[in-house]
Formats: sequence, structure tokens, C-alpha cells
Amino acid sequence: MITIVDYGLGNVLAVANIYKRLGIPVTIATNAAELRGAKKIVLPGVGAFDWAMTRLQESGMRECLDQLVQGEYSHVIGICVGMQMLATRSDEGSLPGLGWIDADVKRFDDTHMLQQTHLPHMGWNDVVPQRPNSLFKNLDAGARFYFLHSYYFSPHKQEDVLAVADYNGPFTCSVNSGNVFGVQFHPEKSHQWGIQLLQNFAEL
Repeated sequence: MITIVDYGLGNVLAVANIYKRLGIPVTIATNAAELRGAKKIVLPGVGAFDWAMTRLQESGMRECLDQLVQGEYSHVIGICVGMQMLATRSDEGSLPGLGWIDADVKRFDDTHMLQQTHLPHMGWNDVVPQRPNSLFKNLDAGARFYFLHSYYFSPHKQEDVLAVADYNGPFTCSVNSGNVFGVQFHPEKSHQWGIQLLQNFAEL
């Protein structure tokens, strides 16, 4: 069973519909009671870091999420801002993140970018896994994913880097530490490659 955290931000229905088409049971949690006992958790997110953290706190699910992920070791995947929330802090705001991965979220330095439109980083990009991991099973070197962001995840430990992409230089676009996963791109907007990745998460 996949449980998607609905705290008012993110493409919740798009992710849910993919799992339904795959025949994988999925539920949407809007409060702590609906979240309890979840084994596979999707944490979506869009918009600004502080706003996302505030909405999650106001949802009443933050404490339950911490218990599931850090106490019961349920698998979780953060998507876009949902991935950035896994970090300890962000340049985009002043609130602390979830702190499930030791990392900072930083703004791209666009002062030396050659592109006419610097930020946000928007569109399709190659994703290159840095180590074997089941999240990228059956995703070959030609896999491409859709991005929309101006901030990137900067882990303090190299071993937490799962995949990189390039935008005026390489940056971390997927992370993994134990039962915690994150992807900066939007698998729900990434056609067959995103569908495969979401299926892989369900099969972890």
C-alpha cells in the first residue's frame, strides 16, 4: 500500500492515478489517523520551503511522519520540494527542515549561467545514477525526467547522493539514506520513466 501525504501542496492526484493504473493499492492521508501504519510514503511538494514546512506542521501529520520514518523505518520518498524538506535547512527560508538527511538546500548560482533564462531550472534533463539502487531499476542511461526548481539539495555525505543531473554543472537530483529517498524532479510528469520509478519505489 502506498500512502500519499496530502497537506495541501503537490501533485497528489497525479501520483495516485499512476499507482491506480499500475494496479498498486494507494491511499491519500490528510491527517495523522489516516497516516498511521503507513509502510510506503510519498511526500510531494511544490512552492516555497517555509510555506511547505508550515502547511505540513499545520496538517497535524508531522509528528506521525517522524515516528513512521525514524521510529518504524517506513520507506518514504520526497518529490521536488518534498525532497528539499528532507534536509536540515534551506537558503529559501528560515524554518528547519525535517532533518531526515544531513543536508542543506541551496539556491543555484545563476551569475555565471550562459542560458538566456537562468532560473528556474525547468524542463527535461538526463538523470545519472551514481551507485546501484533499486529506485532506478530498469531505467537506462536514456532516462529523462522533468524538473522545475531554483534550489537544489546539497548532502553533507557523498554516500547519500543517489543520482545527479546537470544545470550549469552537476547537482544532486536524487538522494537515499536508509529508508529515506528523494527526487528533485517530478516523476508524475516524466512519462514512462517516472512511472517506472514510482513502481520501483512501491517494490522496495
